[in-house]
Amino acid sequence: MTNVFARFVKDESGATAIEYGLIAALIAVVAIGAMTTVGTNLTAKFQTIADNLGK
Repeated sequence: MTNVFARFVKDESGATAIEYGLIAALIAVVAIGAMTTVGTNLTAKFQTIADNLGK
């Protein structure tokens, strides 16, 4: 029984998968934030161009 518990404690394959999942989630959050900011700035830029063309 002690041997089974010792192997369970030493097994880190699940922890590695969780770490990769957390890294992927962090990258996704940063990418969404960046795309939102770029989209907002791009919309404002196109609106400025459209306003200037309408004059």
